[in-house]
Amino acid sequence: MLEPSFVDLLDRGQSKAWGRMSDLLGKIATERSGDAFRRLFEQYGPRLVAYMMRQGADAATAEELAQETLLTVWSKAALYSSDKGTPTTWIFTIARNLRIDALRKTVCWQELSDELAETIPSDDVAPDHAASARERQERVQAVLGTLPAEQRDVITLAFIDGMSQSEIAAQLTLPLGTVKSRLRLAYEKVRNALEDLR
Repeated sequence: MLEPSFVDLLDRGQSKAWGRMSDLLGKIATERSGDAFRRLFEQYGPRLVAYMMRQGADAATAEELAQETLLTVWSKAALYSSDKGTPTTWIFTIARNLRIDALRKTVCWQELSDELAETIPSDDVAPDHAASARERQERVQAVLGTLPAEQRDVITLAFIDGMSQSEIAAQLTLPLGTVKSRLRLAYEKVRNALEDLR
């Protein structure tokens, strides 16, 4: 009997699909299952390459970063916890962090001459503004921490990663209406909790 495809799993409900991805991660972590890794690679490889290219990577770099992401998933599969979000969110967080690390490595620094340095306006933030921004950031993070994982995932992808609703739906393999609903609920909760910061 043939095993059901990922599309079949989606038809049976999103939670079953997430469960399947969690099962694959579990098999990779405990059994070092090559078959489970192959399935995960087939599911996420193309999506990771597309994500990296949307973030500005050229095709070769995107391919390299996608492979590095999946190798990290292979080596760290035991660290995945469903309490911290869906398998997709965990995998794309690894990808995002690797992309940031790659960008940091490619930055070329050049020492500025004293004359040129004097012409650049200061970026220093006034201490009271810095303290206010830090307090605002802490409050936002605290509110995000109170959201259910599925709402936190979509609002993070929308407002931190800058993804459109349709991109989020594709990445999380959710119906667009579900993404819109979760975003609306999360946004309302955040807005109500931070109303005094306006």
